Amino acid sequence: MCPFPKCGTASVGVARQYCGALGKRANCQVAVSVHAATDTASCPLDWQLYLPREWTEMPDRCRRAGVPDEAVAHQEKWRLALGMLDTLVDWELEAPVVVADAGYGVSTPFRTGLEERGLSYVLALTGKEVAHAEQARPHRPAYGGLGPPTLPRYRTPPRAVSALAAEAGPEQFTEVTWRQGSKGPMTSRFTVLTVRPAGKQSLAAAQNAGGGRNRWDGVLPTRTLLAEWPQGQDTPTGYWISNLPATTPIIDLVRWAKMRWRIEHDYRELKHGLGLDHFEGRTWRGRHHHVTLVTAAQAFLTLRRLDPKAHTPA
Repeated sequence: MCPFPKCGTASVGVARQYCGALGKRANCQVAVSVHAATDTASCPLDWQLYLPREWTEMPDRCRRAGVPDEAVAHQEKWRLALGMLDTLVDWELEAPVVVADAGYGVSTPFRTGLEERGLSYVLALTGKEVAHAEQARPHRPAYGGLGPPTLPRYRTPPRAVSALAAEAGPEQFTEVTWRQGSKGPMTSRFTVLTVRPAGKQSLAAAQNAGGGRNRWDGVLPTRTLLAEWPQGQDTPTGYWISNLPATTPIIDLVRWAKMRWRIEHDYRELKHGLGLDHFEGRTWRGRHHHVTLVTAAQAFLTLRRLDPKAHTPA
């Protein structure tokens, strides 16, 4: 998710909304992007401009900005992301693991959409999301013979994943080094827990997967929770959820979780070095033309940097 602070109201898709670049709600455009990434490089594969309801509910405004008729429909950012992943399939590209920030990780429909597509993921969480411990099991009261059977219920309420991670205790966290940074090895302490994501959306998704409300046995599916507790901190500071197999080595989970740094690094190059956020036009076509040229330039520079035969000018 890439925000672009803006002034005025005429630039396509601009609205007062949360702007990550400023850390607050502000007048901005927001683009959803999908990238190919490794430890050494990343490159955008597709971009979609997010159109808030202030735009999609005003077709004339969209028409003045040149928005195509087929694009004049409000879609949540997670729906745009899933649509772009579907496009990659049409391009015969396969994502080995989908990595995303907490803006997508907190969305149960997004995680469900990935699972329905058979995609593995490691997604960031805020720590406020709720879950049951792995050993928790629902209780179904005895049927009294009147009315529909009572649905199974967990005896204790779900807890924030931050509380579950802290409860594990610092002794359960092991030191992991995931890459070499500019100032030395990147190292921190991590642990892996098996949890059962809860909440209304998780409950509804589990019921649908279990054959419907009356057929579901009440057992929420398990997922892997990766938590980070850096040395010197009083509590854990980072959380990720994954549907990778429970046997996945912790070093692999950490490496995927930390892959976001590569994309954030290249966002800075796209913006500050190549002018991604310098476009001052207002139209749909003009903005996409600008983004395409900047993406091509970044891809060229990345290939040049990785080419061992390329010579750096003196």
